[in-house]
Amino acid sequence: MSNIKLFESKYIRSAWDDKAQRWYFAVVDVVAALTESQNPQVYWRVLKKRLLAEGNESVTNCNALKMTAPDGKQRLTDVADTEQLLRLIQSIPSPKAEPFKRWLAKVGYERLEEIENPELAAARMRELYKAKGYSDEWIEKRVRGIAIRDELTNEWKKRGVKEQREYSILTAEISRATFGMTPAEYKAFKSLDKPADNLRDHMNDLELIFTMLGEASTTEIARNKDAQGYTENRDVASKGGAVAGRARRDLEKKSGKRIASKENYKQLPEAVARKRLKKES
Repeated sequence: MSNIKLFESKYIRSAWDDKAQRWYFAVVDVVAALTESQNPQVYWRVLKKRLLAEGNESVTNCNALKMTAPDGKQRLTDVADTEQLLRLIQSIPSPKAEPFKRWLAKVGYERLEEIENPELAAARMRELYKAKGYSDEWIEKRVRGIAIRDELTNEWKKRGVKEQREYSILTAEISRATFGMTPAEYKAFKSLDKPADNLRDHMNDLELIFTMLGEASTTEIARNKDAQGYTENRDVASKGGAVAGRARRDLEKKSGKRIASKENYKQLPEAVARKRLKKES
């Protein structure tokens, strides 16, 4: 399960391994959060080389997982679990080291709580979006969209679609048929260039609604057609997205306004910070 965690306004890509029951975190994102480096990729490359030369086990045992890169594609990224990160942090001089250790412990504890009570995950998600400055109405649509997305990926899994690369291709098919753009093209359209910029977190209400319609339609068609394997489900993804695409074009024709918007929510954290400073002054 891929995810994005937030540490002091810094996004850290993560993945939960159900089998191992542990989180894996993108090391380069941790480096970016702990240092002032303008190029965390280079910082990590140099640090990794030095630690490998020293025989550091935390680096030797690092895994690589596919995570979303700046261009929106899935690329292999060095990851480390909590224990490995705690060792790596000792090699990164940073005043944020201790707060980050506490954050790691909190993330791990909260995941255990969420396994016992799944409703906590949704509640924490709402709290996170609220803290970022999103409206309650937008948050409800976003949370509902996540549930619809989960239902679709679960359906794909049952139907023999391989995770990661094939999921990305099918998602692109739905998006292209719905909006005329793949997710990568949509991110560029909205001027989103950071790896942690989740496209759906920058969609307005109508964009979220049509995204949900495309994915819910795909799930329904896959079930009714009993689509099996990648090829059949790719065809279904196009058909499901087309349902949403036709509805979008119909609304655009009647309203006289394009649904896809160049607007994004990158300004929200700054707006919340300004509001907080105003209250404190």
